[in-house]
Amino acid sequence: MENRELTRRSFLGVSAAATLGLAMPAAAKKRVPIGLELYSVRDMLAKDLMGTVREVAKQGYEVVEFYSPYQSWTVEYAKDVRKLLDELKIKCLSTHNGRNALTGDGLKKAIELNQILGSKTIVTASPGRVQTQDDWKKLADELTAASQALKPLKMRVGYHNHQTEFRELEGGFRPIQLLAKNTPKDVTLQFDVGTCMEVGYDPIAWVKENPGRIRSLHLKDWGKAEGYKVLFGEGETPWAKLLDLAASKGGAECFLIEQEGSRFPSLETSQKCLENYRKLRGKS
Repeated sequence: MENRELTRRSFLGVSAAATLGLAMPAAAKKRVPIGLELYSVRDMLAKDLMGTVREVAKQGYEVVEFYSPYQSWTVEYAKDVRKLLDELKIKCLSTHNGRNALTGDGLKKAIELNQILGSKTIVTASPGRVQTQDDWKKLADELTAASQALKPLKMRVGYHNHQTEFRELEGGFRPIQLLAKNTPKDVTLQFDVGTCMEVGYDPIAWVKENPGRIRSLHLKDWGKAEGYKVLFGEGETPWAKLLDLAASKGGAECFLIEQEGSRFPSLETSQKCLENYRKLRGKS
């Protein structure tokens, strides 16, 4: 009776507000931390990794993603980087890796470094040499096996798409759909939005097709005139709708700005992209 009465009162309250024309509170948006894929500032990173990470944190980024050269780090250096991240109060939630990090010693090394950094997701950012549908299925098998190996460690494997994965290849298949179909749901489908846009696949449709698996997105924009040189928010991507959907249905745990170059220096570019993001999403 008490629950029914509460429900009845809630209904009457809503009805009264609607009758009086009062604005109802909008549903709160899921808060997704904003980060930077450090490939965006690779020129500066190569000169001074620690200093560059400091600058990125100063700009207001909450998360950083290290890319494949990190695989050559020593354990001691990884610990130094982690100490810096803790000092700056930013996180590394994932890393970019070559396919070698899916198996054998490569996977062992990736696990060791990612655990030191605090990263929970080892993302495969290149499929290596793949030509046939069977090649892509073999990759799916490797992702599945790595996922099973990482599960007891409370870690995940992920896969980062480029243009090829969204193209329909000979044999009438799209690699990204094959990988999604042939891997368990705990394999993260890290979504590089710009490459999807360039190929002409609908990014909204992709998120809807894979609820809960789009845990990480690379916010790379794309425009017909300038390609990937456009800053975030200046291209043709329907960002407002896409990010809302990714947060509510896609399972997004992190948004990562990625920029392949622009008319500005790399650190200025990352700053401008973050400013554009905040104009769209606010600081929350």
